[in-house]
Amino acid sequence: MDGFLKINSVSDYFDLREQELSHPLIGLLDFSNYNPSNETNFNYEGLAFGCYAIFLKDHADCKLSYGGGPYDFDEGTMVFIAPSQKVGLNRAPNFKPKGYALLFHPDLLIGTSLMTQMRKYTYFSYAVKEALHLSHKERKIVLSLFDKIQFELDQNIDQYSQSLLISNLSLLLDYCLRFFDRQFITRGLVNRNNIEQFDQMLEAYLGSEKPEIYGLPTVSYFADQLHLSSNYFGDLVRKETGVSAQEYIQQKILDTAKSKLCDPHKNIQIIAQELGFKYPQHFTRLFKQKLGTTPKAYRNQLLN
Repeated sequence: MDGFLKINSVSDYFDLREQELSHPLIGLLDFSNYNPSNETNFNYEGLAFGCYAIFLKDHADCKLSYGGGPYDFDEGTMVFIAPSQKVGLNRAPNFKPKGYALLFHPDLLIGTSLMTQMRKYTYFSYAVKEALHLSHKERKIVLSLFDKIQFELDQNIDQYSQSLLISNLSLLLDYCLRFFDRQFITRGLVNRNNIEQFDQMLEAYLGSEKPEIYGLPTVSYFADQLHLSSNYFGDLVRKETGVSAQEYIQQKILDTAKSKLCDPHKNIQIIAQELGFKYPQHFTRLFKQKLGTTPKAYRNQLLN
């Protein structure tokens, strides 16, 4: 963690920005009210988060290094950071941030339905280059929800505080899911190119000796090859094909297996090995699970 400042709590971040925090587990910082006294003298490479963070950035002079590459923020760009992630910073001289930062600690979610729903917000593990770029209308919606959250934070904490904060936070996260869906559609050409590259790389992988050397093809392997985060890649494949990346890979494996089974002289154990299965019974189990029959029965049906 050398060079990275630890942000273990919401208060750590607000202390760093010299701002008051009204709730111990959630805070919204409006940078238009922020007058830094030590921004030009920071001596850390970046921040290591122990809580969730959502940034709506309105400045092009802030460069983040996160998820494998730098990113220049434009107006109306949102980035989502999950606990245990690190963000590198590279700021221009006399830089003053613009936009908003919403931070909330995982403890805020304990005992709420949102705690179990957080796994669906896969964009918290997207890389920076996969950030959300808001339209003008979308930005207004996000700002209106920020206003509602801030309104609750300005009230005295009572029996309704947590449920209202969670409700508005859930609404914000759901809207961002919708906005990402729109972004997948508007970037259809780029996405289709990625899917075509994935398909070609998968075909090449299964047609080479790599499965015998490295094992079955994995989602993370192809995400790395395409320079995408695994979550973004998985969501992209599902949006474009209707199935998960893992299901897509399995279908390609089975298509290759059926082709190999057409050769009556090729041992089924050898086929399993060529496809990357460590144990032949794992190949048989997947084949039967997906196709309703065993490789041996499938071959016999072909020959008959």
